[in-house]
Amino acid sequence: MPTIDQIIADHSVTYATVATSDTNGLLRGQFVSQKGLRGIAESGLGMSPVTMALDPQDVVQPLPGVSDDSADFHDGMLTLDLSTAREIPWHAEGKRLLILADYAGKEAAWCPRRIFRAVLARAHAAGFSPKYGYELEYTLFDETPQSAREKGYRNLRTATNHPSHDLVLYQTIQSDWYDDLTAMCDPLKIDLYKAHEEIGGGFMEVCLAAGRDLEPADQAIILRNFLKALAVRKGKMLTFMPRWSDQVDSQSTHIHMSLVNRDNGQPVFHDPSAPHGMSVTFRHFLGGLQKHLGDAMLIMAPSVNAYRRFAPGTFAPPALTWGFENRTTGLRIVGESAASLRVENRLPGSDSNPYLTAAAMLAAGLEGIARQTEPVPECRGNGYAQDIDPDLLFPRDMASSIARFRASDMLRDWLGAPFVEGFASTRQGQLDEFARKVPDVELARFLELS
Repeated sequence: MPTIDQIIADHSVTYATVATSDTNGLLRGQFVSQKGLRGIAESGLGMSPVTMALDPQDVVQPLPGVSDDSADFHDGMLTLDLSTAREIPWHAEGKRLLILADYAGKEAAWCPRRIFRAVLARAHAAGFSPKYGYELEYTLFDETPQSAREKGYRNLRTATNHPSHDLVLYQTIQSDWYDDLTAMCDPLKIDLYKAHEEIGGGFMEVCLAAGRDLEPADQAIILRNFLKALAVRKGKMLTFMPRWSDQVDSQSTHIHMSLVNRDNGQPVFHDPSAPHGMSVTFRHFLGGLQKHLGDAMLIMAPSVNAYRRFAPGTFAPPALTWGFENRTTGLRIVGESAASLRVENRLPGSDSNPYLTAAAMLAAGLEGIARQTEPVPECRGNGYAQDIDPDLLFPRDMASSIARFRASDMLRDWLGAPFVEGFASTRQGQLDEFARKVPDVELARFLELS
């Protein structure tokens, strides 16, 4: 790992950005001088852990001991991870450095990156390392944040007009967007595998190449944040909201994951003599996902809006079923070779936090390996048109998700009881807030004739 002196010299640093991820996947941090950066590298950066209790617009939700009646609103300490040094492309020379940081001490219990670190440590102790990548879906608008607000977030103009899955015409028309996207990824050290048009107006997807341990999640967090910045810089707006309109399809994040040997990097999911080439280790990992991912639904769908993704008629997972190359299941098995065989988790929404989704998925799979959990039989054919084992259903509303999340001994073991209680508390606060609101659609439906 480079030293802080080497990083400062390599990037000609006069100022730098130090950032950490909140629970929503937003980067929060500070712009510091070279002198300040040296001091932070030695002693850390003070930042209030209340950031872990914030909704995206800084509504403070109740986090026990941090933002409730017992809180003193103290600063916690962020420690730099010097291996994450990269550059923000739009700052002036000498001011482009970006370094990610984690909370230390007791505040680490709520820090998404620290939580994923802890799960990775247990994976390594078991002899495994995850190899994984993300598919991130978003919608691009020919609107600015200001124009969207003035329209009341209704009748928004998308960057393209029609559903356009993989349509090269729209890709070519928007070549400046694709060009700026790829140019942005290079200094940010984002290993962009592909980008393409999706199944709605302005609906697009970016895919990260598979990597190991923290790196893909770091890249996903950075890409989510700076894609939004790129859009605003170009006079546009971008959303990762899972269901921004009832007239469009829902948006998701898919995680493709396999395991390799921690030491030599050799795949452990493949057995050429087994059905679909799935080794016993892979079967048990899959069994763990089926048994435990439902407990983690609150991480996969962390907002009130995220549950609208599962409305009837949307192409969202019906259950924690699995199938080989079957997109009508929640867990899709992909690949045939040792290097490519993996499971695609189709459960997370587009607003989920990449650190937390990967941590929960890895923990569930490793628990399955440890307990030799067998998956249920493969789903063949259209998973939406079949009867589903009740044990494979996951919560479809936030209240049920919160209750199941809180009750999960597995999640308390792997992610920590303080995080489970704290995350559930902040989401209960959001749910309570929205339960008091009267949506426009209810007024239109019921006010006059009720």
